[in-house]
Amino acid sequence: MSKARIRMPLRRPSSRAVGIGAEDRPPVCGFFDIRRDADGGTHIETWVKGFALLRFVLVNKGTAFTQKERRELGLDGLLPSRVTTMADQLDRAYVQFSGCHTNIEKYQYLRGLQERQEILFYALIEKHLVEMLPIIYTPTVGEAVEKFSALFQSPRGLTVNPDNIDHIDDVLAGYPLYDVRMIVATDSSAILGIGDQGYGGLAISIGKLSLYTVGGGISPFHSMPVGLDVGTDRKELLENPNYLGAPRQRMTGDEYIAFLDRFVASVKKRWPAAIIQWEDLAKDSAFTVLERYRDELPSFNDDIQGTGAVALAGLISACRVKGEALAAQRYLVYGAGAGGIGVALSIRDGLMAEGLSEEDAVASIFVLDSRGLLLKSRSMEPYKAEFAQPDERVADWSYDGAAPGLLETVKGAKITALIGLSGQKGSFNEEIIGAVMENTEEPIVFPLSNPTRLAEAIPAHVIQQTDGRALVATGSPFDPVQHGTRTIDIGQGNNAFIFPGLGLGTLLSGASKISAPMVLAAAHALARFTLDTYGQTTLLYPPLSDLQTVSQHVAVAVMEAAHREGVAAVDLPPEGERLEYVKSRFWLPEYLPIVHTTESEALKRDEAENE
Repeated sequence: MSKARIRMPLRRPSSRAVGIGAEDRPPVCGFFDIRRDADGGTHIETWVKGFALLRFVLVNKGTAFTQKERRELGLDGLLPSRVTTMADQLDRAYVQFSGCHTNIEKYQYLRGLQERQEILFYALIEKHLVEMLPIIYTPTVGEAVEKFSALFQSPRGLTVNPDNIDHIDDVLAGYPLYDVRMIVATDSSAILGIGDQGYGGLAISIGKLSLYTVGGGISPFHSMPVGLDVGTDRKELLENPNYLGAPRQRMTGDEYIAFLDRFVASVKKRWPAAIIQWEDLAKDSAFTVLERYRDELPSFNDDIQGTGAVALAGLISACRVKGEALAAQRYLVYGAGAGGIGVALSIRDGLMAEGLSEEDAVASIFVLDSRGLLLKSRSMEPYKAEFAQPDERVADWSYDGAAPGLLETVKGAKITALIGLSGQKGSFNEEIIGAVMENTEEPIVFPLSNPTRLAEAIPAHVIQQTDGRALVATGSPFDPVQHGTRTIDIGQGNNAFIFPGLGLGTLLSGASKISAPMVLAAAHALARFTLDTYGQTTLLYPPLSDLQTVSQHVAVAVMEAAHREGVAAVDLPPEGERLEYVKSRFWLPEYLPIVHTTESEALKRDEAENE
């Protein structure tokens, strides 16, 4: 492929079919491109014919290839006789999905469909979003990660490992998509509530990008899941002869940072408009990596910033129900990993947006790790230090040991809002909830740990104990709770309400970085959408069926914040036209007409257009 075919994109928006790619852009990949019709529509041009075309998942329409396409593309006789519609295929696929007996079987079916007909896969997920989201994402994806090597069937994405990092430029050059804009990269060191999973964490990157596409309208023609396979410290993986990851101890320290430096530098060179979402990094490296690269290229950490933003949005909604300000609450964050500190940071930013000083904001946020409340006299990792309380603040509290525990902090700090990210099942027990009830008539209780089995409390128990007065949201899906004559919906503080819109807004604004105000704008947009759509109800989060609409509103808010921050490179549409602008760039899973051309013809035309 000549250099003319892989020229880097300018920052100009493109058609809905292409998604967020630029008008003057490289071809989508080495096998096909998406072109404009004379009448403004779009079609796919491919220089691959016959059986090989049926094996390229992004253009394979299966039985939906028309008779004309079958003849022109060398597919005649390679497919069943009947030409079907996407609607026919969706019906058939849903019957097959429904025939699976367990969630992991359903996961495997959907992943297999994605590796055969990717556009149909996204159309199926979009049509059955609420039912299938827990299959491709939390909680089922956790089981898929644990069983990744045993379930493996088809490669997807990019694997960067100690054997190829020294020639990473060549590795990226060989990736079949030429205009990557969204990357989800994980080193699998801290997956959900299951820790170090070695190479298996690639399933998380794949699942997250599925949500970027279905929930955030980001075209799969522009995305890449990455497994940073730097080894594992999990003994059972290293001793398993079927384990597919690098059979070595996990890379750490300077060696790890040098590895990431090479990866980031190569991404910047190959795809300068790309975003990297860092996913499921261990808490120490998560903050180091975020700070090291956040100004190098647009990047963020979903465990820190996505979790923080979605929690803050729920707290804003809960305070609206209570008729109180954020600043009127006393917050306890149970768990001081990436998610816990991320939530604390977002609460701090939300309080400062209400006018509090940073000192006063931090003074109302009490963070506990496995050794108790963070205190300035304690030794701790640097990323926790900002939220360490002065020892004199707890001088008159009653507690045993070196630091107050959960119950002592609830009582001593007069906590009104409990946020759990500890992975400690049932830790928000009756005694803890009862102690919070002493401080407020309407306690805010957010057991956010994933997966479901690790939640700090069961919503039905909290609602029963508080006589229906608690404002409850969870990290994993829970069924509505019946309390007397009321049916109480349990809002899910799902990061999917934040990261797809944050990514889309960043791409559409051409932002050079993802700033804290952009993340804060995403949180406020989610809370505002909930209020505007559902009014003065007790609903803290919208239903997942609203995911696409939520992402569009979040994207608008992120674009506006990027312009206020001065990091945007694309002009902001007029105020009344911004939502429609986002919708017009929102990729949807639809089959495009496919025509054949030769690679030389495509190259000649591109060279002529570049003159």
